[in-house]
Amino acid sequence: MERKKTIFWDDPKVSARDAALISGLDYLKAIKDGRINPPPIAMLVGYKISQIDSGYAVFELDPDEYHYNPFATVHGGIITTLLDATMTASVLSTLRKGVSCSTVEIKVNFIRPVTTDTGTLRCEARPIHIGKRLATAEGKLKDKNDNLYAHAVSTCLIFKTAKE
Repeated sequence: MERKKTIFWDDPKVSARDAALISGLDYLKAIKDGRINPPPIAMLVGYKISQIDSGYAVFELDPDEYHYNPFATVHGGIITTLLDATMTASVLSTLRKGVSCSTVEIKVNFIRPVTTDTGTLRCEARPIHIGKRLATAEGKLKDKNDNLYAHAVSTCLIFKTAKE
């Protein structure tokens, strides 16, 4: 039986963060609250922000068959994408107007396979260090029973985007 998935997204230029006008935390809160549309990747993969605060981010994903690799488990790239988005958001949530960040490195450890039977995944991330040019963050991917499925660390480049 053929399966289909249709996704819709808005023009990413409309919902992109203008760092000169909005802090990272305010931008992420606006996405969570539906005042700014999520980026197309969130619509494609299916993750959403469930909690956001300064230095803390939680994203959720309901695993589905369209996330599967040839072994009928969720592809590691999907898990990595979720961890990356959440860890980057945890760093972005600490940045003021005029400053942004981008991932330059990520290291993921896969602990156990994820399937549709796993249920909703909760990815929680916090910065480890926020410097002037680099930040590091850690993320953990768990199910509703607190079972660990993957954990990661990332390095983000911090850069000015506008004159202050």
